[in-house]
Amino acid sequence: MSAEKTLSPAHTAPISSHAAPGERPVLIATGLVKTFGDLTAVDGVSLHIDPGETYGLLGPNGAGKTTTISMIAGLLTSDDGDVTVAGNRIAPDVIKPRAAIGLVPQDLAIYPDLTARENLTFMGQLYGLSGTALKGRAAEVLDIIGLSDRADDRTGEYSGGMKRRLNIGIGLLHKPRLLILDEPTVGVDPQSRNAILESVEALSVEGMSVLYTTHYMEEAERICDRVGIIDEGKLVAEGTRRELVAMLGQKDRIHLVAQGDLRSAADAARQMDTVAEASVADGAIDLIATDGKRVLAGLLEVVHRSGAEITSVEVIEPDLEAVFLHLTGKALRD
Repeated sequence: MSAEKTLSPAHTAPISSHAAPGERPVLIATGLVKTFGDLTAVDGVSLHIDPGETYGLLGPNGAGKTTTISMIAGLLTSDDGDVTVAGNRIAPDVIKPRAAIGLVPQDLAIYPDLTARENLTFMGQLYGLSGTALKGRAAEVLDIIGLSDRADDRTGEYSGGMKRRLNIGIGLLHKPRLLILDEPTVGVDPQSRNAILESVEALSVEGMSVLYTTHYMEEAERICDRVGIIDEGKLVAEGTRRELVAMLGQKDRIHLVAQGDLRSAADAARQMDTVAEASVADGAIDLIATDGKRVLAGLLEVVHRSGAEITSVEVIEPDLEAVFLHLTGKALRD
């Protein structure tokens, strides 16, 4: 399917949409490009994140999310483009400015033979923390990630979700200006996943900027102030949920499973003022309509009079999944 890739209104908005007047973004990434041989993994990605903002980078596996954040974190040299965090240029050969970043990778970076407190103490020493300050900060982090009651248990005995939460805690130890979370809920149980999302929400409230990559649409809708949709290495749209959904014209999708003369029914439905599109496939009529729930009763009557017997009805209101499908021509997890 050919998809129309239309940029959202956020691309023409002022750069500090979330920041207070006069406050600069914590992260500014401009024109990032990275190639591996003949593969262009990231192709001209630009984004910014304001103080206290949670920005979601949304895309399927292989879209370029991890490569993008690796360049932002200074782990990977870009072929083109620039990154600044807290006003300082970030690159693999520039060490000091990277102290403003906390990176939580997909792979766990914890020692299973140590307790959670011991892991945090050891990592805190690597950050240059010591003494009472380190002890107090470790206790704060354990509270943020909800592991205070298991702080002195060996992490080898932890569930996968608890390990993920500790992984986030390590990234928080030095109070970074920008926390980068690379798909932190992959492979965890629903309870741990909810705990991780609650922790991220709390960080935003405390004023920390967060770059959150995911291929779970519901996570982006729940915690992100703005979302960038990346596909095949390109940032094809970004904005708030409201701005992105507005790209679809606020129309609903209606899926009618039916029997009988479906093409005649679709033709009749298409004559209604509120119906923008109607098509038939796989024993169903798919429609795009304004305010689907309100017009549903009249639509069902028109379809029935046209010779179709409806067996199932589903009204799908616009969401980020629909936006992603519209922009890329595929489902998020394809």
